Amino acid sequence: MNTSPTATDGLAVLHGPDVSVVVDLGHGVPTVLHWGAFVGECSADLRSALQVPLPHGGLDVLAPLSLLPEHGSGYLGRPGIEGRRRSGTGWAPRFELQSFSANAHAISTVSVDQHEMLEVRTKFELRPSGALRTRATLTNLGTEPYELDAFRLTLPIPAHARETLTFSGRWTNEFQPVRQSLVTGSVVVENRSGRTSHNRVPIGFAGVNGFQESTGEVWGVHLEWSGNSIIAFDVSTDGRRSVQAGELLQSGEVVLAPGESYTSPWVCAAFSSNGTNGATRSFHEEIRSRSSHSKTARPVTLNTWEAVYFDHDLTTLKALADRAASIGVERFVIDDGWFHGRRNDRAGLGDWWVDESVWPDGLWPLVDHVGSIGMEFGLWFEPEMVNPDSDLYRAHPEWVLTDQRYEPVLGRSQLVLDLAIAEVREYLLLKISSLLTEYPISYIKWDNNREYVHASHFGRASVHAQTIGLYRLLDDLRALHPNVEIESCASGGGRIDFAILERAARVWTSDCNDPKDRQRIQRGYSYVFPPEYMGAHIGGPISHTTRRRHSLGFRAGTAFFGHLGIEWNILDATDSDLKALTGVIETHKRFRPLLHSGRFVRLDHPNPAVLAHGVLASDLSEALFAFVQMDSSESLVVESLRIPGLSPDRDYRVEVLPLVDPVMGAAKRQPPWIASGLTMTGRLLSVVGLQPPILDPESLLLIHVSER
Repeated sequence: MNTSPTATDGLAVLHGPDVSVVVDLGHGVPTVLHWGAFVGECSADLRSALQVPLPHGGLDVLAPLSLLPEHGSGYLGRPGIEGRRRSGTGWAPRFELQSFSANAHAISTVSVDQHEMLEVRTKFELRPSGALRTRATLTNLGTEPYELDAFRLTLPIPAHARETLTFSGRWTNEFQPVRQSLVTGSVVVENRSGRTSHNRVPIGFAGVNGFQESTGEVWGVHLEWSGNSIIAFDVSTDGRRSVQAGELLQSGEVVLAPGESYTSPWVCAAFSSNGTNGATRSFHEEIRSRSSHSKTARPVTLNTWEAVYFDHDLTTLKALADRAASIGVERFVIDDGWFHGRRNDRAGLGDWWVDESVWPDGLWPLVDHVGSIGMEFGLWFEPEMVNPDSDLYRAHPEWVLTDQRYEPVLGRSQLVLDLAIAEVREYLLLKISSLLTEYPISYIKWDNNREYVHASHFGRASVHAQTIGLYRLLDDLRALHPNVEIESCASGGGRIDFAILERAARVWTSDCNDPKDRQRIQRGYSYVFPPEYMGAHIGGPISHTTRRRHSLGFRAGTAFFGHLGIEWNILDATDSDLKALTGVIETHKRFRPLLHSGRFVRLDHPNPAVLAHGVLASDLSEALFAFVQMDSSESLVVESLRIPGLSPDRDYRVEVLPLVDPVMGAAKRQPPWIASGLTMTGRLLSVVGLQPPILDPESLLLIHVSER
C-alpha cells in the first residue's frame, strides 16, 4: 500500500476502508487527483491517466486544480486566494513546494511564493470515519501588510457528478433541500448573515444523475464555521468539476501584518458509493468521534418558553416542574424573562443578573424545588446581544458591533455586542460564570436572535473577528464550568455547524414545533448532523408558529428520534395526554441508546406524500423506523416500504411500536402484520419490503425491527 510520497512518483495516498484520497505533490500547492472510491495501489501513471489534454483556442498550459487554484498559473476559474499588498502587488501569487510530510492518515505541505513572500501550509486528514478533512494557513513573510479578500479550498469532483443538493430555508423552515443540475457554470451558496444561517447553510452534495438516499455515488462537503461562508460547485470550460468552500470575507476584514497568519476553517468532506446515507454516516461518525461529543444519555427536557413566555410566576413554574417530573422529564429549563428589566423582548438584554422584582429571593426557590424532585436545572441566555433599553448599553454604547457614525439597524429591538473587544468578553464571562457558580445550573440555552448588519469593529468589517470572539468566549466558559452543557440556538437553526458542535452538546433545530414542518426540517438537518444533538420538542396541540392543530401521536413521533423535550404548558394537558406523554418518555428512554448511537438512514420511497427514516444498531441487531404519511396520496394504497441496511441473512421480528395510537384511515382492512407482527430476513425487508397501513394525512407509525 502506497501511503506516502516518494521522490520518483510525487504522489501521496490516503486509504480508508471504502475511500481513497490521492494527492499530487508535483506542483506548488498540492492537488487532489482522486477523492472517492477505494483504488488500491497507485503509481505515477495515475497522473498521466487523469491528465486533461490541452484544448484548442486556449492557453498553452493547463493550470492544476489544486487545493488553492492559482490565477497566476493559468487557472481561469475562481482562484483559491484573492488579496493584494497595498501597492497592488501580490494579487496573483504562484507557489513552489518547499517541503512535505505524510503518513498513512495525514499529509502536510509547505509552499512559498518567494516573490511576494507568502507561505501556504496545507493539511489533509483521512479520518477513521471515512471523512476527509483539510485546511490551509496563509502567512505573510513580507515586510508590508497583505489584505486578504478570499481564501477558499478546492476539491475535485468527477465528470459524472451531474447534480447538486444544497440547503436553503428561512426562520421556522430550515434545511430545505434544493436539487440542481450541474452541467455548466456554477452552483453557489453564499451566506452573509454573520451566523451559519437559516437559508444559506454551508453544506453541499454532488452526485451522479438521480442519486438517492441509498443509491448513486455522492461527494459531500461541510464548512466547519459559524460565520459567513461560501460553497461553490463549478464546471470549467475544459470540463473539470470542483467544489470550493471557505469563509466569505468582507472587504478589509483580514489584513495580515508582517509575520501574521490566517487559517481557514476545516472543510469536512465525505464520499459515498451508496447514496447520501453513506456520506451521512461518515459525517455522523466524524462528529461523534470528537472529544466534545457527549457520552451521557441526553436528558428529556422541558423548556418553559411556549408554556409561560415572559410570565414568570413562581407558583406556576413550581407546578409546571412538578408535572414535568411526574411524567419523566429530567431537565427543567427557564427560558427568556428571568433577568433584570426583561418583561418583554424590547429591554434588558445585557443585564445578566436576576430581576429582583420578579424573583425577590433570587432563583433559589425554583432551583431548590427543581432539584428536590430529581431534575436538572437550565437557564436561557442571549449573551451576544444587547437592547438599547438596558443598563449595559447606557453604560457602554461603544461596545456595540456597528459603525458609530451611522444610525444602527435594529433586529428584534436589539444590537450585537462586539466580541472582538476583550472587555466585552470579560464582562459576559463574569456575569454568566457568577450565575453558574451561585446556582447548580447544568445547562445553558445560548441564543442568538438576529443577523449582523454593518458589523464594524471601530469602522472595519468584523464578522470574522466576531466569530473568533464567540469561540473564545465559549471556550473560556467551558473551561471554567466543564460540566455545564451548552445548547446552540440562533432563532432556531441559524447556527448549526461542526465548529459550534465542538462547543455545544445540543442545537435548537428550529423555532417551529409544528410536526409537519418539523419532519422536513429534521430530515434536512440529518444529512450532516446526528440525532442526539437535535433538540426536538413535543409542542402543544396548536403550533406556536403555524397555528395548525396536530394529534399528540404525530407530535410525539416526530420529536422521538432527537434529543427529546417538551415545549407545551402541560398544566393544561388532559389526564389522557399526561398518561400518553409518560408512555412516550418511557419508550424514548428505552430506545435512547439506539437512537443516539446507531446509524441514521433516510429511506427512499416513490410516493411524494410519504417520508420514512430510521436508526440501525451498529451490530445490526435492532432498528427503529418511522413511516410518515405527510399528505393525502394519489393512490388509495401507499406503495411498499423497503428497508435497507440490515444483515441480509438474519431473521428479524417486525412489530409496530405502540407509542401513541396512529390515526388509521377509514378502511379497516389493514395489513395483518400491523396487529400481529411478522418475521422476515434482512434481504426480504430490503428487496420486497413491507406494505404500509392506511394512515390519515399528518400521522405516522413507528416500526421496531429486532433480531430473533
